[in-house]
Amino acid sequence: MTSPSADRLRRFDRAMRRRLDLKIAATRAYNSVPAAVQIVAGVVVSYSISHYLLGHSVPLLSITVVISTLGFGRDARPRRVFDSVVGILIGILFSELLFTLLGSGVWQLALILFLTFVVARFASPSAAFAAAAGVQSMMVMLLPDPDGGVLTRSIDGLIGGLVALAVTALVPRDPRGLARRDAGRLLSTLAESFQALLDGLRHGDEPAASLAVERLRRTQPLIDDWSSALDSAISIARISPFLRRHLPSLRQQARVLQGLDLAARHLRIIDRRVSFLLRDGIERPELAALLGEFAAGIEMLGASIDDPARFDDAAAAFEKIAPRLAPDLIVPGAPVTETIIVLLTRPLVVDLLVASGRPADEARALLPEV
Repeated sequence: MTSPSADRLRRFDRAMRRRLDLKIAATRAYNSVPAAVQIVAGVVVSYSISHYLLGHSVPLLSITVVISTLGFGRDARPRRVFDSVVGILIGILFSELLFTLLGSGVWQLALILFLTFVVARFASPSAAFAAAAGVQSMMVMLLPDPDGGVLTRSIDGLIGGLVALAVTALVPRDPRGLARRDAGRLLSTLAESFQALLDGLRHGDEPAASLAVERLRRTQPLIDDWSSALDSAISIARISPFLRRHLPSLRQQARVLQGLDLAARHLRIIDRRVSFLLRDGIERPELAALLGEFAAGIEMLGASIDDPARFDDAAAAFEKIAPRLAPDLIVPGAPVTETIIVLLTRPLVVDLLVASGRPADEARALLPEV
């Protein structure tokens, strides 16, 4: 039998998990609203053109092309939408031509679906793209012939594709918010990693440094997500009259991303060295103080995403660190193991200065000779 306290703990844990699941689901639904608005706007425009302007009674393909090409994926770049539109239109036209030549039937359906998959995989590496092309080809095969002739469906598909491209620019999703959220997740993980690393150095605690290593290993997927969202934001801002004014700040954010990407790579190397060093259980307050300054500077650099005035604060923090990055200045008479850690921070501070807006040559010139 289990104790009443253990049962209460299990019930509490299940309740917390349900609340967390509901919060995640609600956040996902809320974040999907801009994409849903964009898709609905595209569907309404596409349907109206095909049905009311051209007189097509059931313009199903004009609607499905809009939904398939826009979708709810993170990558909302116009180039991706264009590639999807072209591929699906090729699939529709290809299917209609084969349908005209071969007629209908089970073997014709199987052959056309197979050939559509082959052509779609040739045109794009995306598995979802091939599936969407296959669905469109089956609609061509199974739907009754429209009043305007077989190629009417190709016209509907073309209208849907053009509308999808138009709403990408005129009803943009504005993925800047998604990019900022991804940036926040990365900065939070870096802050947690620094905290564990500093605890290890201050107390001679090797497990704390190992925890920092584990946390830093989680940064690459966060960097990839941020990069994808930022690429989409920049691509959309280039063509959208409503978002073009944000291009300078998005490019600044891209510079910060590049700097933090390089910083995370450097920190993984430094953390592994520190973890090995702390096996002796000895405190290293000098190294903790040095890396604490880096942590504060990176926090300022992250704040500059929302407040560009903080770029100068971050640059000033790193400019203060750089001239002291010589082993004899940080830990006089340090053994080789600690000297290496100080030397590893030199390329780190250069990359962070560049991310803060300083030229690379000027950043390197601040470093002392060793």
